[in-house]
Amino acid sequence: MMETEKFRGLNGNLMAFKKEVEHADKVTFAGIPGVCSPFAELFAYVIRDKESVFVPKTDLDSARKIERTSLGMQFTEEADPRSSVVALLGGLSMPQYEVDVADVQKMLDDILLPGGKVLGLCYMNMFENAGWDAKIDFDCIINGILTGEIYKKE
Repeated sequence: MMETEKFRGLNGNLMAFKKEVEHADKVTFAGIPGVCSPFAELFAYVIRDKESVFVPKTDLDSARKIERTSLGMQFTEEADPRSSVVALLGGLSMPQYEVDVADVQKMLDDILLPGGKVLGLCYMNMFENAGWDAKIDFDCIINGILTGEIYKKE
């Protein structure tokens, strides 16, 4: 893969994702519950006019809709995870969660519609560091680099 553009900040990250899925009617996110799920809700908010689904790890039977509620984006009823866009969240590649890349590939084979797109949404080069960029046929990886400062009273 080659770098095609840069973005800055959280808004730039969200807008890069929105642009990448602009022609999709539905996006299925897959990630680690508790770690990736808030990110799925945030990305789903940016595309709230589209159908969104969250799959915990690779458990297709537990797929849930992500819907806008008075409390923000929330997981609701069971959902069909088949989609033309599947967004893999970086936590899947973290060794402590013991997600087998072969299980992720099987999930993609099961739910990605013909001609569909596989996205990687991660921070700090997670997919590259885990070697998943060479094992999964990503169409696009949107990678954010986090930096920051801490301020305290003297």
